[in-house]
Amino acid sequence: MIEIADVFRRFGPDYKNKFGAAMLPSHERVITDIINCRTKNLGGHLFRCDGCHKEIFSYRSCKNRHCPKCHSEQTNRWLEQRQEELLPVPYFHITITVPEELREVFRKNQKDCYAILMKAAAKAIIKLARDKKYVGGTVGVLAVLHTWTQQLIYHPHVHCLVTGGGISDDGQEWSPAVRDDFLVHYKALARLVRGKFMADMKKKRPDLQLPKSVWNQDWVVHCKPWGIGETAVLEYLARYAFRIAITNSRIIALDDHTVTFRYKHRKSNLWRNCQLPGEEFMRRFLQHVLPSGFHKVRYYGLWHHSKRKEVKQIRLLLALKQPIQPEGNTVEPEPQADKKIPVGIMEGAICQQCGKGHLIYVREIIKDFAMGP
Repeated sequence: MIEIADVFRRFGPDYKNKFGAAMLPSHERVITDIINCRTKNLGGHLFRCDGCHKEIFSYRSCKNRHCPKCHSEQTNRWLEQRQEELLPVPYFHITITVPEELREVFRKNQKDCYAILMKAAAKAIIKLARDKKYVGGTVGVLAVLHTWTQQLIYHPHVHCLVTGGGISDDGQEWSPAVRDDFLVHYKALARLVRGKFMADMKKKRPDLQLPKSVWNQDWVVHCKPWGIGETAVLEYLARYAFRIAITNSRIIALDDHTVTFRYKHRKSNLWRNCQLPGEEFMRRFLQHVLPSGFHKVRYYGLWHHSKRKEVKQIRLLLALKQPIQPEGNTVEPEPQADKKIPVGIMEGAICQQCGKGHLIYVREIIKDFAMGP
């Protein structure tokens, strides 16, 4: 399988030479990390099968959040930590997209613009949901920032997972959404997000000149039911929380000049191919590298860390309201398969070569401190 690391090895040196000092340090770090991920450059461990005596090398991961080899492991660890925060209620998926006229401003001021957009989206959802004609309580909002399309075009937008109900001001009552298939009116939400974004931008970055047209047009907002309970949440989180711009599995061809990858055409829902010059592929990929220290997943409303006590109370309240099954008809839940992806190779594991022997730890492989592309 062709990997992004292969693309970076082939085109990275010329890309660095061309842009030189103009490259952001974060972009340079991503290139180096992805190239070296799970290679001898990062060191690791050596194992040997006690049956066929084959030597197995287990190299360390770079742990860069933009690396296609590492993001699955990050997702699994994070999902385990989220288990205690889930509620057995309906959920809604809301997507809020930045108008095209603002994209260049976002590109040049990423850290501030991304943070303001995520906060404005969450605040608008929470405020509108407080209206009794929708929910009448404080909903939980988990916001995830994405910046790409299937063809890696710059397209900042926020995915929000929202509880289909909210907590009362005193923290003692749960108020469900008025309808299972409807949370808030999308046009009202679009206007509210636009207004809050505008107000926060003026306060945070009064130096920026924003196109006036974006305040007179409707922002794109989509809202749809996502399902009920923990399964729906986990599916959402696994799909969006730590997704990167493109995975290795979508790259189908690489030559001395171009990279070809698959993308899904939205209108036809069919897979198509996109071929780009190597330099352009790298440029498109790197424009989605987030600023250092920026949190792309944020929690608001009921899911804010200050509300953990109330969440525990509401979970208990909702559990007590669940119908009790009659004795003798209790259905035991089927055991769930462990979806956690194993990290590295463990001593004692069955050898994949012979299928009989066990792996024995031999020694550590020291990291190459002179590593480079």
